[in-house]
Amino acid sequence: MSETPETLLHDELLERVRERAAGYDRDNAFFVDDLAELRDAGYLTALVPEAYGGLGWGFDDAVRAQLRLAGAAPATALAVNMHLVWTGVAKILRDRGDDTLDFLLREAGQGEIFGFGISEAGNDLMLFGSRTAAEPQAGGGYRYSGRKVFTSLSPAWTRLGTMGLDTASADAPKIVYGFIDREDPDVRILDDWDTLGMRATQSRTTVLDGAFAAPDRIVRRLDPGPNADPLVFGIFASFELLLAAVYAGIGARALDLAVAAAHRRTSMKRDGAPLSQDPDIRWRIADAAIAQEAVEPQLLAVARDLDALVDHGPMWFAKLVGVKVRSTETAKHVVDQAVRVAGGSSYFAGSELGRLYRDVLAGIFHPSDDESAHGTVANAWLGPLDA
Repeated sequence: MSETPETLLHDELLERVRERAAGYDRDNAFFVDDLAELRDAGYLTALVPEAYGGLGWGFDDAVRAQLRLAGAAPATALAVNMHLVWTGVAKILRDRGDDTLDFLLREAGQGEIFGFGISEAGNDLMLFGSRTAAEPQAGGGYRYSGRKVFTSLSPAWTRLGTMGLDTASADAPKIVYGFIDREDPDVRILDDWDTLGMRATQSRTTVLDGAFAAPDRIVRRLDPGPNADPLVFGIFASFELLLAAVYAGIGARALDLAVAAAHRRTSMKRDGAPLSQDPDIRWRIADAAIAQEAVEPQLLAVARDLDALVDHGPMWFAKLVGVKVRSTETAKHVVDQAVRVAGGSSYFAGSELGRLYRDVLAGIFHPSDDESAHGTVANAWLGPLDA
């Protein structure tokens, strides 16, 4: 492996990304220059095997890299994450002897960008159900009709991984996973992204009006409901782990900003002494540091187990939702402590901490949410509820 997370995402590149982040947020603009620079550096091929033109990283490398990138620009990291998630799914399958998504790895190695068109408003079944119709076509293809929300990378993706419900086939119902092209005339991307935080992701609504996935781009037809299929595991594992890395990066950056603020700010009550000498401020920073320090080791342990094909059986899902919830909730707590340390200056729109405060809130909306995650972990440890 010629590049590492630290050499590819070197400090000079990250500083340029950080300098652009405030402007993208202020203007509600897509991170065009960040994407171009990351693409030129080869970052979008991080999880693509070297044989397909990629960097050949493992998930531990990807986690470390996303921690670094999110510390510079959370919205850029979150949006790029959705492409990395699909390449991660393909890697998980390939590592386990399943070449279903090798076409995705080849195309990512050639420069295609993959969007994550799974989420739907009101679909709390997530991967186990769909409000989108998947209509079977002669020859084995499908046409998808429905609305996908939070489709990150909307201005840039060239391929969209999506799913819908087939209610027409003889063996229906089936959840059908497939990939469509951006050039499809039956794909519409709405200009509706104007949010509190993570603004540069431009995660716009994607409307599918019969968008076509060719037979060779239909990758699974699964029964609705919980499913042990490797594709479902791959989506769940790649999404939860890489998402958690983004929020861990936000927490790490917030802690650094809190430390800097404590050294910079002074107290008239203490004859101009820096707030780093104030016992209450010291407690807040220590509290944030104790929480933050627990996240990265857990992330890397789960990543290494995923790369090493460790068999955690039914505990895998509990581990994955656990690391997602720990990362997002810890990041919220650390950012909150950092804002309290930094004081009123963080309330201004141009403050980096103020932006992190808005960005970190998005973590509560990503699946698995807090309630669902606790249900998953309870089932893993205690067994399901009695019928």
